[in-house]
Amino acid sequence: MATIKERDKKQSKGHLAMKTPPIVSQQEWEAARQQLLVKEKALTRSRDALAAERRRMPWLAVEKKYEFDGPKGKVSLLDLFEGRRQLIVYRAFFEPGVFGWPDHACRGCSFGADQVAHLAHLNARDTTLAYASRAPQPDIQRLKARMEWDMPWYTITDSFDTDFGVNEWHGHNAFIHDGDKIFRTYFINNRGDEAMGSTWDFLDMTALGRQEEWEDSPEGYPQTPPYKWWNWHDQYPADGSVDPGWNKIVENSKATLNL
Repeated sequence: MATIKERDKKQSKGHLAMKTPPIVSQQEWEAARQQLLVKEKALTRSRDALAAERRRMPWLAVEKKYEFDGPKGKVSLLDLFEGRRQLIVYRAFFEPGVFGWPDHACRGCSFGADQVAHLAHLNARDTTLAYASRAPQPDIQRLKARMEWDMPWYTITDSFDTDFGVNEWHGHNAFIHDGDKIFRTYFINNRGDEAMGSTWDFLDMTALGRQEEWEDSPEGYPQTPPYKWWNWHDQYPADGSVDPGWNKIVENSKATLNL
């Protein structure tokens, strides 16, 4: 049996040796971490400021009527909201001609789909996430079952992908509606798509944001106290009410941490 040294030598053959960082004491390690933490905090604040600018982006009216095939038949873009105020549509490549067809969707799109957080948390913020492809519904349902994906997934039947910049590459489009009027509020694609998947990243790209009181949002935007709306994904109340017991825990924590 090869020794660890022999194995490492064999694995490194033909490759440059890794130039690893220095090994330091606990005190030195903590000092180095604190230096990086300053930059990480600055990045967090910068990200919050960018999201605040997104909430002030002008809206683009969607005048054209779009039609999709869904599990229950034909649906409109407004139907994709599922009764919620906001909608995020991800254009996933699953169709003839895409690598992996018909067993799989695009590897990159599938990589992203595997990272999507439980949709109940997004729905609790009055926001719906939907996927859209050109594959027929039977193929989409088969793929979802195989990959254990739960997001609503529709079939594009018209020029939706071309009109919203996702006919040749993937991307997330955010929409909001006021009655029957639909508006496009933001668009993220390319490297920006790498971060998508968590509830926070989805909400940060929307017009209404996380809808928490600490956010810098325009006057009149819906906002509630942070933490209090959080819940287990199978216990969000239909009326959006806050559990009294959890409310007490949050209030006590705020006092303890002087928040």
